[in-house]
Amino acid sequence: MTSVVAALIWQGDKFLICQRPAHKARGLLWEYVGGKVEPGETREEALIRECKEELDISLSVGDVFFKVDHVYPDITIHLTLFNASIAGGEIKMLEHNDIRWILPSEILDYEFCPADESINKAIMKKYA
Repeated sequence: MTSVVAALIWQGDKFLICQRPAHKARGLLWEYVGGKVEPGETREEALIRECKEELDISLSVGDVFFKVDHVYPDITIHLTLFNASIAGGEIKMLEHNDIRWILPSEILDYEFCPADESINKAIMKKYA
């Protein structure tokens, strides 16, 4: 099982979602910024690194919002979604096809990666 981390980043009443590049697995589906935890990293360190690599931002990592295990045809993941905030920098799209700030009530307007479906239900239940 691959350990994956992601960030639930809020700006006012909206949160950040990112569209995967077309050439990657699950291309053009929406997700939360993050990625795989590398050997020797904590989950928090991995999330900080991934946000720097993908968005060129510094991240302040908060508590865990949600955890989920998901089996894809090509990989089985254990995904941990952290509450987080931007600690520095301006967002740059270095990896993704698109990024959006959306309201919890707008989640159903986007097609997310399957692993994020239970996360989205939890966000809608808590915030919508």
